[in-house]
Amino acid sequence: SIKMDLLHSNGVLIIQHLQRDYRAYQDFLNFMSHVGDPRNIFSIYFPLWFQLNQVIGTKMIWVAVIGDWFNLIFKWILFGHRPYWWVQETMIYPNQSSPCLEQFPITCETGPGSPSGHAMGSSCVWYVMVTAALSYTVRWKDKSAVTLHRLTWSFLWTVFWIIQISVCISRVFIATHFPHQVVLGVFAGILVAEAFEHTPAIQTASLRMYIKTNLFLFVFALGFYLVLKLLDIDLLWSVPKAKKWCANPDWINIDTTPFAGLVRNLGALFGLGLGINSEMFITSCKGKNSFKISFRILCMAASLATLQLYNFVKIPTHTEYLFYILSFCKSAAMPLTVVALVPYCVHLLMRTTEKKLN
Repeated sequence: SIKMDLLHSNGVLIIQHLQRDYRAYQDFLNFMSHVGDPRNIFSIYFPLWFQLNQVIGTKMIWVAVIGDWFNLIFKWILFGHRPYWWVQETMIYPNQSSPCLEQFPITCETGPGSPSGHAMGSSCVWYVMVTAALSYTVRWKDKSAVTLHRLTWSFLWTVFWIIQISVCISRVFIATHFPHQVVLGVFAGILVAEAFEHTPAIQTASLRMYIKTNLFLFVFALGFYLVLKLLDIDLLWSVPKAKKWCANPDWINIDTTPFAGLVRNLGALFGLGLGINSEMFITSCKGKNSFKISFRILCMAASLATLQLYNFVKIPTHTEYLFYILSFCKSAAMPLTVVALVPYCVHLLMRTTEKKLN
């Protein structure tokens, strides 16, 4: 406990230093925090990559969902505090002179802080994207191509680490994580992504397998929560702390609670399984149009545009259980739209156009 308090207090000093010296970069750091938001995986990265390469797109969703599930379990096991409430409750500062940490609209997350979900989600998904891009260049055999591959390798991994470091600094800057929490998140995300490099079975998973996986993840998480609750251990201990010490009550969002993330991810995985095993997907993405660049570009553009419309769909938060149900449905609709609905509509449009030209 003393060692952890020292680690936290040193982390507070780093946060104060960042908030004092990086004031000019506040907008950039807030932007990088949004870049690391796991929700961008489903609304931006996945639509792009799935239309370019269905194998990579499928792997991305699995990595994001399983990675975030492990993040939830680790958060519940590690009981990590967040800086913005820890400085208000710790007794290590004399004469009640606790440091003043500035808060921002995205500071007041309600779940435990270790490991960082943003850092973990960002590292695992960008790891998938970088290794996918390098898989194309590693096949080149001639001497000049090998040199180009090495340059590409150096460039992409440099970009990877720049992004991860920026996301980590941004999360520490807004006082929602200690430095050790973001570091742990980055390396945990890489481990999850690397594990899926050796799990080809996800590419041929049936709808039944998707449903079984969803049920296992939900039952395990809920069972873990209930068992510890019977032992008088409240895994939602962080929520009242967040509500108590957040500078602005309007910054508290139910979407950041542990179960909200779980439901969102289970919905995304179910939507992917439903889409990949649908007749619409087989007709459009497995047909002759799937080999056309125009088909992929149209699907990419239409998917991105359609998913932005989902941002205007505001789920009511007055009833918690209703929020979870609607959140699951909304999350399931997003990959289903990318995988099946949009490609099928583009397929019908292209077929109609070809008939008119003939």
